[in-house]
Amino acid sequence: MQIQYAERIRTLPPYLFAAIDQMKREALAKGADLIDLSIGDPDIPTPKHIVEAMKKAVENPEHHRYPSYEGMLSYRQAVARWYKRRFNVELDPEKEVLSLIGSKEGIGHIPLAFIDPGDIVLVPSPGYPVYPVGTKFAGGIPYFMPLKEENYFLPDLKSIPKDICKKAKLMFINYPNNPTSADATSDFYREVIDFANKYNIIVCHDAAYSEVYYEERPLSFMEIEGAKDVGIEFHSLSKTYNMTGWRIGYAVGNREILAGLGKVKTNLDSGVFQAIQEASIVALDTDDSILKDIRDTFKDRRDILYDGLRSRGFEVRKPNATFYLWVKVPRGTNSIDFVGKLLKEAEVLCTPGVGFGEHGEGYIRFALTQSKERIKEAVERIGRLSL
Repeated sequence: MQIQYAERIRTLPPYLFAAIDQMKREALAKGADLIDLSIGDPDIPTPKHIVEAMKKAVENPEHHRYPSYEGMLSYRQAVARWYKRRFNVELDPEKEVLSLIGSKEGIGHIPLAFIDPGDIVLVPSPGYPVYPVGTKFAGGIPYFMPLKEENYFLPDLKSIPKDICKKAKLMFINYPNNPTSADATSDFYREVIDFANKYNIIVCHDAAYSEVYYEERPLSFMEIEGAKDVGIEFHSLSKTYNMTGWRIGYAVGNREILAGLGKVKTNLDSGVFQAIQEASIVALDTDDSILKDIRDTFKDRRDILYDGLRSRGFEVRKPNATFYLWVKVPRGTNSIDFVGKLLKEAEVLCTPGVGFGEHGEGYIRFALTQSKERIKEAVERIGRLSL
């Protein structure tokens, strides 16, 4: 029997993090003492009281049946409480909050609700690979918005051709940003809202890293007047509470947009296991002191890696948010070759910027997902290289 993949699969590039995982396996198989600073999977365990809540909830037989598609009302109410406490944003938990099987799932599915074949989606580059992939699965065409250092890694909306603006149906933005770690300002969000209103474009803001910050609290898109009229915001418990493996998140905002996403989900998934939702309620109602401990841990690691790379001549900006450092590669090389050099000669693994899109070339991304001691060791190894 001859197996032939669908066109939508054949035209996809290899998923960035799967390719990195293969590089990691090959290095470990050769006995490398690998320091993996590539993938944003926190090494800090989920806070104990959340785990205990999960243990209790999983014993409840009521949770062993199919969950509701939109999420338990009690979970959506916890999300609304969190948004009110965190951002002073009022949300109707019944109509303006939708549970997700992690924010990646919602981001991947949202184009299916609004994009017809040939429609244009505005996508940041560099950016999370799921934005263009979800677009292509829906038959849409990604139009890449360059994120350039001279523009503080914000898309220049004025530079997008008018004919593209008129054809665009959806726009993805992501702040604090992965991979560049940039923040967005209220002025930028207001510009986005005006732009969306002018061209009737749905805004999808990915706010997965809003709670991993150090000096200043990042803004929510939903804090800005008019945001709820034009878009939704995705969030996840993965980074906030170190719950990447739990696969739970949510989208909030415009009720009509959420209803469209919900219609896709009711046909493609069966909701989040209710025991996980119960534990997530406990997480969302957690006192902020636990988050401070997590932030302090990442801040210490950030400072070690930032100071170490700067002292060795690398050009790198100090991030206020996310647990990533976006670093320029030395002149005369490219991001893939330099990642290979670090892996081969220093046994340090990071992510090539070009894997996040064409405009990520010239950079590499380090994730702060190893202990301070291992990050110090990584800096020392890199410092011994001939660059």
